[in-house]
Amino acid sequence: MPGTLGPVWDTVLPGLAIFGSAALLSWAAELAQLEISQALALAFLALVAVLPEYAVDMYLAWTAAKDPAYTAYAAANMTGANRLLIGMGWSSVLLVYWAVTRKRAIELTPSHRLEILTLLVATAYAFIIPLKRTLSIWDTLFFIGLFLIYIRKASRGHIEQPGLAGPSERLALLPRTWRRAVTVFLFLLPAYAIFISAEPFANGLLHNARRLGIEEFILIQWLAPLASESPEFVVAIIFALRRNPTAGLGTLVSSKVNQWTLLVGMLPLVYSISGGHLQPMVLDGRQAEEIFLTAAQSLLALVILANLSFGFWEAIVLLGLFVLQFVFPTPEIRTILGIGYLVIALGYVSTRTFRRSLIALIREGWRTGSS
Repeated sequence: MPGTLGPVWDTVLPGLAIFGSAALLSWAAELAQLEISQALALAFLALVAVLPEYAVDMYLAWTAAKDPAYTAYAAANMTGANRLLIGMGWSSVLLVYWAVTRKRAIELTPSHRLEILTLLVATAYAFIIPLKRTLSIWDTLFFIGLFLIYIRKASRGHIEQPGLAGPSERLALLPRTWRRAVTVFLFLLPAYAIFISAEPFANGLLHNARRLGIEEFILIQWLAPLASESPEFVVAIIFALRRNPTAGLGTLVSSKVNQWTLLVGMLPLVYSISGGHLQPMVLDGRQAEEIFLTAAQSLLALVILANLSFGFWEAIVLLGLFVLQFVFPTPEIRTILGIGYLVIALGYVSTRTFRRSLIALIREGWRTGSS
């Protein structure tokens, strides 16, 4: 029962379950690449890993239909989760890999053009949301439709022999039928553990943080997503520590696809179902600013990844800009930061190298899944 072990252990134990589940998911993702394409394996891993985030945000959207105050929390949780993935997650993978190997870049494979192009389309559309200040069922149709196209393309990718090590290498020696059964089990068991652990973990963090007098909006935007994003971060860091940074970064890029398409699209759908009729979620000025900042950050990150390379100083820039919003937590700074992301992105866009990368991205992105 909650509360029987005290507020600290009620938070720590679910947290340990989530971190342990992340290790199992990394093995499952490696084994799955023996049966399906790497893109689909990482997409499925990302989908399972973000279950806690979906659980939290869907609850907030459901409650928002009955209590309008929760609309701000749903938008805050979604934007916080998306910015954490890029600002902290992508950068952390490279910095951990650099600490282990002293290599200053991660090279992605051509198959990752599918995720990058999908995110680029979603990001371009996302800039419309702050202008109309609503999340509606039309947004649901666009984002979920885009996610389904992505999954279909990813499922057609060719199967490559992954570089296995540790437990996954041993499990790969099992007979094919047993190996497939173990792979499914290693996806389902962590998924269940994450699902039942996410709420007590997030609530425990909220409860302990409130005791310290931290603003509730900040908790919803940052502490709750940090708790629910931890499986993805741990999986990606494990890949980086095992000198497979491409899989680590690829996992977080796939997670970004999930959260920037399916998660955003689900919010107005759940909101409408809870309210009993089709109705848009109306966003106020602060929520519109948060979505603009999130879209601007996404655009810069995608422009950086267009050439399938992620460098040390690019990681530092993304991390530094992310940290600035905590140093100067005001509406004016959010707007200035969003413009800053766009200005830096334009600097990349103006180069000939980017134009070549963009042409390859557009030509090959949708083909990648079926290559």
